[in-house]
Amino acid sequence: MNTTHSDHVEVPRGALIMAAALVATAVAATSIARIAQIPPAASPALVRAADHAQVVKTRTLRFSDRPDGSVEIQDVGTGQTALLLERGSNSGFIRGVMRGLARERRMHGVGAEAPFALTLWSDRQLSLTDTVTGRSIELNAFGSTNRATFVDLLTRPEAKPVAPIAASAPNGGRS
Repeated sequence: MNTTHSDHVEVPRGALIMAAALVATAVAATSIARIAQIPPAASPALVRAADHAQVVKTRTLRFSDRPDGSVEIQDVGTGQTALLLERGSNSGFIRGVMRGLARERRMHGVGAEAPFALTLWSDRQLSLTDTVTGRSIELNAFGSTNRATFVDLLTRPEAKPVAPIAASAPNGGRS
């Protein structure tokens, strides 16, 4: 009975060469960028300032979780509910964006009371800015469909609950 066990693993020589080439390329590219003093990409806020983009429309909103699992979006200026996202509604993008901003607020020890500024700029960019932490999310980066969910908040005059996605009726909806 042979009880020897080997932990030795053979890695193909080609894989090692490719890994070394990848590391060398990354180090070379970083070194060239540093030596040539290539500036990093500008932030959207700096680009807007350089292009003299103006505010087209802005709305100050407060997002509040309700005990039933829904999210109330309140227009701070009017005190009215701009939108009520029912639990189970097709509102994942708004909830995801707000979850990330709420996590950052918790890291800064800030509560949910402070509002957010939703702004449409003259260069057609749309941003959501946390008025407390200063963090800004450029919503155009997430595609036109996701952007449209926030554009709707700029023009929505009063609460219209988002209905949960209905299950298909038996027999294709026929009685």
